[in-house]
Amino acid sequence: MLYLFPLLAVVIWAGNAIVNKLSFGIIAPEAIAFYRWFFAMLVLTPFMLKPVWRKRKTIAPLLPKLATLAALGMVLNQSLAYFAAATTTATNMALINSLVPMVSLFLAVPLLKQKLTPLVFGGTVISLLGLVFMLSHGDMANLAIGVTQGDLLLLISAFVYALYGVLLKRWQLPISTWESVYIQGLIAVLMLIPLLFSAPSTAISSQAAPLIIYAALGASLIAPWAWINGISKLGAERTSIFFNLLPILAAILAAIILNETLAIYHYIGGAMVIFGVMLVQVKPKPKTPAPIACTE
Repeated sequence: MLYLFPLLAVVIWAGNAIVNKLSFGIIAPEAIAFYRWFFAMLVLTPFMLKPVWRKRKTIAPLLPKLATLAALGMVLNQSLAYFAAATTTATNMALINSLVPMVSLFLAVPLLKQKLTPLVFGGTVISLLGLVFMLSHGDMANLAIGVTQGDLLLLISAFVYALYGVLLKRWQLPISTWESVYIQGLIAVLMLIPLLFSAPSTAISSQAAPLIIYAALGASLIAPWAWINGISKLGAERTSIFFNLLPILAAILAAIILNETLAIYHYIGGAMVIFGVMLVQVKPKPKTPAPIACTE
């Protein structure tokens, strides 16, 4: 039953790739980016306002770091994904997002002073080749033609979110996860107000409302809650493996809901991406010292 926590999170996030794509033409990217976090924070406020207020003296010096995290993880990352939906597929969204753990490991070298293993290099090469194969539609000579503006935006989004995760680990903020999410969310709402008023329309139609609810409650609150529970009960290593299911589930949902057709290059390139990411996540076993011979 414990495995249901990370599985639930991944299923919701896979569905969010579908929501991102469905939002195109129904609600402006500028509007859904704002409403997602506005309604998520509205739901969190009754639970988080008092504990955050009690820790205000601890939180105040952390505001510059929290603002940086909010800009990366909640403003740039999500906004880029909504804008990308106009020119890419839900399948591509999920596959490109699956590169986040790999990019995080590379960013951890200068920021966390971690070393890269041969498996990381090997997995990275395989993943990148798979991504190029998929984006070029099976012909790497036509990469420039196959890559869309949306794909490029998603690559930037993946880099931004990887940086977010690495900075979160580097700074080790002395507040709880939900307190951090809540403050970041409030800051993100403020940052997104100018973007909202630049939208062609700020109205929430009957078609847009379910998409906003899914993004605000499902992807922003329920999925992180389930993922955090998975990490606390199973550990980070076993939980992270479930992230590899994201592109597979998203591709299945995209085929069913959006009628996206999967070509052979999707299967080959996608399999290479997922296999490479799995290699990157493998941690070599520490070498055990040789037993010391007894001389007595």
